[in-house]
Amino acid sequence: MMRLRKFRKVEFWLATLLFILFSYNLVSDTNQRNDGGIHEQFIAVGISYSYFFNFLVPKFLYILAVYLSFLALNFILIPAIIEKKSEALKYALIVLLIAVVSLVLGIAKTYSHTYELLAYKTIQQGYNRLFFDAFNKTALMVILISVYTCGKYFMAYLLKNMDGNTAVQRQMKMDLAFGIGFWFVGLFLWITSRSNFQFAILWTMVVLSAVGIVIYSLYYLLPELYRQKMKFGRYFWNIFVISLVLMLPLCILALFFFNRTSEVIFIVALFHLPTQLLVSIPLSWFLYRKRVLQNYELTSLRTELGKSDANLNFLKSQINPHFLFNALNTLYGTALQEKAERTGEGIQRLGDMMRFMLHENTQDKISLIREVEYLNNYIALQTLRTSQSADIKIETLIEEQFENYQISPMLLIPFVENAFKHGISLQKPSYIKISLQVRGNVLFFDVSNSINLKNDNDPEKLKSGVGLDNVRKRLLLLYRDRHELIIRENVQEFFVHLTLHID
Repeated sequence: MMRLRKFRKVEFWLATLLFILFSYNLVSDTNQRNDGGIHEQFIAVGISYSYFFNFLVPKFLYILAVYLSFLALNFILIPAIIEKKSEALKYALIVLLIAVVSLVLGIAKTYSHTYELLAYKTIQQGYNRLFFDAFNKTALMVILISVYTCGKYFMAYLLKNMDGNTAVQRQMKMDLAFGIGFWFVGLFLWITSRSNFQFAILWTMVVLSAVGIVIYSLYYLLPELYRQKMKFGRYFWNIFVISLVLMLPLCILALFFFNRTSEVIFIVALFHLPTQLLVSIPLSWFLYRKRVLQNYELTSLRTELGKSDANLNFLKSQINPHFLFNALNTLYGTALQEKAERTGEGIQRLGDMMRFMLHENTQDKISLIREVEYLNNYIALQTLRTSQSADIKIETLIEEQFENYQISPMLLIPFVENAFKHGISLQKPSYIKISLQVRGNVLFFDVSNSINLKNDNDPEKLKSGVGLDNVRKRLLLLYRDRHELIIRENVQEFFVHLTLHID
């Protein structure tokens, strides 16, 4: 209902604007005398003609009657009947509205079509004919406005039942807005160019019919035919039949505005049918096929993204236990060397690392400061194991002051873990060098370490580990085209350089 109230506001201001535009065009057209040939009709039968009384005032009364009837029916009477509020009273008011408008239009027509009175045997017969025509046009106008209002409420009902698919609702609103905007721009151009009044009416009927056909095709007919695997020919003939059926109400509506009744069917058919067959049908078919293809591509992307997320989560689950067991092994070795101080420090750092893995490692992005804290804890924990050996040198140059940069968690630690795993030996001279700095929004990370060959009976010799393989995959998933990873290795040294564009 909230959406319907907003649309009613748009309807009111649009109807008011059209009333003002038509009135202005009518009043400002005194130089051209664009009266549809009425002047000549008066002159032909020898009756004096006044542009003001015989054309301007009657035409203005007609425009005013249509405007006020639309406001009364669309905003008050028909909505009350649909909502079942004082139905008897509202029906009575509709009858009264028809009577009053018929009377006003009948009086106006006696001035605008005075020359027709001479075609009857008596003046009274002529008046009866003019007032009867005015009543017919008023009744048809009331019926058309009522059909429009009921159709609007039906559309609101359909949209309400589509609340589960907000994307379809948004697309339908965009399509309606584009169609109405296209109609209004064309109408504005017709009016401002002072074209014949009937051309603006014909534009309105044809374009709004096309908008309705396109909306019906995109959201109801084509999806159903697509499910039945029907081809373009079936769709074409469906719309062809619908276009023929629409001819009847359009011709009836055109009777209100065209003076030569005999030509109405030809004029409407000349503009309506080609527009629907050559514009509405191809446009609807093209848009629907394009959207089906886009939805297919979007579904494929979502599927691939889901696989990537699952793969990324699996990689994370592989990394975390690996680090945890390494840390526990380090603490175990330290506990064997001495009893309390160093073991306590190691346990504290391990606690910090475990909290990080439990609470922050599952997030998509974390602060770079927290990532570096985890990295420092890991290096300090491993240093406990190697600090007693003078032949092991660990050099770190890690900046500690960073701006509010974000990074995916656990991207840097695999390189350091790999260096400690393969670069440290308690029996041979070993070294590890670690450098981390940020310039602008680019992170530079370097790790180099000595290489110590494993013994043939070492179970880790043939295992490359999951660390480096996983980090390569994560970089491709998370920082595609935003990173550069260089890994070099020779007999004595292993070197890693990572350049990463961070947020």
